[in-house]
Amino acid sequence: MNNRKQGNEFEKLAANYLKEKGMQIIMLNFYCKMGEVDIIAKDESYLVFVEVKYRKTSAKGSGFEAVNYNKMRKISRVADYYMYSHHLSGDTNVRFDVVVIEEGHLEHLKNAFEYIPVC
Repeated sequence: MNNRKQGNEFEKLAANYLKEKGMQIIMLNFYCKMGEVDIIAKDESYLVFVEVKYRKTSAKGSGFEAVNYNKMRKISRVADYYMYSHHLSGDTNVRFDVVVIEEGHLEHLKNAFEYIPVC
């Protein structure tokens, strides 16, 4: 199985988990020129941008460690573009979550990082 196909399977698994937890899935794999966000969801009053990371083992570091500053900044840019292109107000409550699937376990970290401004 190629990496993209495998990634899609884990993103679907994460989306199903989030649905079971009461979140409404808006979109999987939102792409724009700034990058990509794996899942966009709604959780009560929050618009949630979710990064999904899969690791067979934690031998080379955890999935949470893979969401570094540059990845956070890129996700923040994609969130900006999504909100702009969908005419959402700057007052919209936004949250950035990370779902890690590692060694057969799924872990969801709400509010994993803060928005990183352009400047």
